[in-house]
Amino acid sequence: MSNSFPPGFIWGSATAAAQIEGAAHEDGKEDSIWDHYARQPLAIAGGDTPEVAVDHYHRMPADVALMRELGLDSYRFSTSWARVKPGDREVNRRGLDFYSRLVDELLEAGILPWLTLYHWDLPQALQDRGGWTHRDTAHRFADYATVVFEALGDRVTHWTTFNEPLCSSLISYAAGEHAPGWTEPRAALSALHHQHLAHGLATQQLRELAGEAIDIGITLNLTNAIPNDPSDPADVDAARRLDGLWNRMFLEPLILGDYPADVLADLAQYRFEDLIHDGDLDQIAQPIDFLGVNHYHDDNFSAHPLPEGHPQWARPTPKPGASPFVGSEFVTSPTRNLPRTAMDWEVNPDGLRDLLLRLTRDYPNLPPVYITENGAAYEDEVVDGRVDDHERWAYIQAHIDAVAQAIEQGADVRGYFVWSLLDNFEWAWGYEKRFGLIHVDYETQERIPKLSARNYAALIAEARRR
Repeated sequence: MSNSFPPGFIWGSATAAAQIEGAAHEDGKEDSIWDHYARQPLAIAGGDTPEVAVDHYHRMPADVALMRELGLDSYRFSTSWARVKPGDREVNRRGLDFYSRLVDELLEAGILPWLTLYHWDLPQALQDRGGWTHRDTAHRFADYATVVFEALGDRVTHWTTFNEPLCSSLISYAAGEHAPGWTEPRAALSALHHQHLAHGLATQQLRELAGEAIDIGITLNLTNAIPNDPSDPADVDAARRLDGLWNRMFLEPLILGDYPADVLADLAQYRFEDLIHDGDLDQIAQPIDFLGVNHYHDDNFSAHPLPEGHPQWARPTPKPGASPFVGSEFVTSPTRNLPRTAMDWEVNPDGLRDLLLRLTRDYPNLPPVYITENGAAYEDEVVDGRVDDHERWAYIQAHIDAVAQAIEQGADVRGYFVWSLLDNFEWAWGYEKRFGLIHVDYETQERIPKLSARNYAALIAEARRR
């Protein structure tokens, strides 16, 4: 292992409530948008639902024991808004009690709880009133954050407001690929701005409640937008547009206090600026203590149509009538000659290093960074009670090496979380794609730590000895 990792570097793993908990309608929980969406025809591969998932709600103590066996420093999990405030009405004490027990189990095991308030599971009752297209939802989110803090703030010191707002705004409201499955670009941009506003409101509220006693941040999924032909101005501009839409529209309001001017020009037809009220940008740019970065792969872009039969970067098949992704109407994604995961995502560890160095270079006031998700899906096979996932471990190891290289070159990275602790409900892909360090038999719920889990545990143990 590289000596680049600083003292106190955090080694962890991550999950999300909707993907692992199950108990989707137990102990007072009501529908989230993912419970509702999964019942729609053709929405989820295989017709799968998160109703049972991997039954973490009932198996939580045993799952925490597995985390302790791995030697995790920290566990990143999310609370479910639909469990804590079903229908965003009164507080559901049974739901909060589950998270309180989880936090106690983690602390007893010597594992730092790293809490995410929103990992995509909006109460369906709020979606029925417009969801994130309504400005009021931002204020309701701040109220929900306060409820969770009042229950757990005496023990949880690391708070993430949102996980990957790109996915829960643009991909959910314009591309139609995630719940609620809308295909309305203007609505997607409303969701984007209102989620930023919700982040700012909740951050301010948590800071008023806790002062400097807690660390508050946000997690963004960031990419390197690569022009397919760097000598072609059209391809270069295609990459600029997607970098603006997928990266800078999320980074710059939070860190610089403004949306990027070139992207606002790209989106002029949608009147995005009409959504911004006086004081919004100051509210959004509340100081944060860390930036979570999720990164799995780069994205290669071209402004030219792909030739017939060209291999295409895989996405879930869009629903009939789906709108083009906002701002990307003339962007295609040619495949580069790189290895691929079971998601058909590129394997390019250098991209993670380059992304971290770019953030360091372009944003001098960047807070400390944590890699809050990185991992890979592969076709696992259980043989004689073992899962020897050599490809996954090679992927993880190479990306950890890339983080070490970035630190050596000046990036302030303070932790790394593997996605995911457990095989789980992988959103629109249902149970087809497995990212876990721990294999789950979905029929019996048996857990089997994979080769990658054993190797990650050894890596953490070695890090502690240094």
